[in-house]
Amino acid sequence: MREYKIRGTNYKIRYNDFYGELTPIIFIHGLGCAGSFDYVEVASFLGVNHRIILIDLLGAGYSDKPLSFKYTVDLHVKYLKEFIEDLNLEEIIIFGHSLGGAIAIELCDLLSNRIKTLILSESNLDPSSYGSASFEIANINENDFDKSFEKKIAEYEESGNTMWVAALRNWLPKAAFEMSVNAVSGGEISWRNILYQFNFPKYFIFGEKSLPDADFEKLQEHGVIIEVVPNAGHSMAWENPEDFAKVIKRCL
Repeated sequence: MREYKIRGTNYKIRYNDFYGELTPIIFIHGLGCAGSFDYVEVASFLGVNHRIILIDLLGAGYSDKPLSFKYTVDLHVKYLKEFIEDLNLEEIIIFGHSLGGAIAIELCDLLSNRIKTLILSESNLDPSSYGSASFEIANINENDFDKSFEKKIAEYEESGNTMWVAALRNWLPKAAFEMSVNAVSGGEISWRNILYQFNFPKYFIFGEKSLPDADFEKLQEHGVIIEVVPNAGHSMAWENPEDFAKVIKRCL
């Protein structure tokens, strides 16, 4: 694992960097997840000669968890843009899952001249709504936040979502809360509308168990290529990493 110091701060993000001669693929994880937790097995199944970079966002996984940082999509995008510039990555493929997809979309908007392909897996495109994890975390009682957050984690664990809970426990609660609030409010410019405007190849991956979904047809109408991972739902990196890797490979 390597680390990168964010410009103008003492904060460090940490990332896995697997050698490859072809275009680097940068993986951006979703809420409660981590690149180092989600995508190592997927990377091992890819079987391609691309450089693969798995990032733990600030506040998550093995990266620093400063209390003074404001955990919003745009500020994650800011340091990731600098990270890509400082690594001298001239052409890149961006992958983003769930709320990490919103980060990926805004990052592609800032670095459009460097983007070869955008791959999204069940990305946030619109403000989060009732029933989603981000909506639930965004509505945790701030007056008793620590206890309320721990109670919510216990509920997720009791429901059987133990893999996600394992990763979520390594998040700074403030980071999970502020990212969730941003998910509920949506982007300053609609993530969906930004996606539709991109001219480079753009893919959207569904887990088979997440279908039917209205976006299956809607996205195709706007030039987004749809792929489906069999025997998996939203957490496809854990549920079926081998077939997930095969689908990603088709997008490259």
